Amino acid sequence: MRGRPTQHNNKHLIEKAQDIFWKKGYTATSMGDLLEATGTGSGSFYNTFKGGKKEVFRKAILQRREAFHLFQKGLNESEAPLDLIKDFFRNIADAENETHLKGCIIANSVVEMTFVDQDLEMEAITILKEVEQMFSDTIQKAQDSGKIQNRTDAKILGRYLITFWCGLNTLRRMYPDPDILQQQIEMQLAAIS
Repeated sequence: MRGRPTQHNNKHLIEKAQDIFWKKGYTATSMGDLLEATGTGSGSFYNTFKGGKKEVFRKAILQRREAFHLFQKGLNESEAPLDLIKDFFRNIADAENETHLKGCIIANSVVEMTFVDQDLEMEAITILKEVEQMFSDTIQKAQDSGKIQNRTDAKILGRYLITFWCGLNTLRRMYPDPDILQQQIEMQLAAIS
């Protein structure tokens, strides 16, 4: 006789599921992949995530939103927030090869969900727009205080950084070499100097 499905720690399961989604994408990830990665049975999984695969994927990308909110908090508390943004990009060059190959789950989701699932696509777009706004606000403050010479509208520069972010997450798959990535990163960051 089977026991009652177990209720699991959502955060732990979401992190494990997130890793699989990050590597394979939403469409290519099967329920079997999720059950194996999370170490749960199907009853326990559906007891924890009543919306199944879509619910756990949504929660996985919302966890990335939380990470960006923590970054925003750091920007708000920093005396040099623009340097934090530059370091955010610079640190990408030194990431492990597996991290390079995974790219950004949010940018990946925007691309994958187009024509597949409008709700998940819009969720990912909203997160990227929030990050864009965070960049724009930081740039505006730096322009106002004279720390950036570039007088281009801060909204355009914020969008530029999101474009750079999305492109960099493809480039790092093509050239997972720290030296190549560092050169490209420095060239792009010159726009906000």
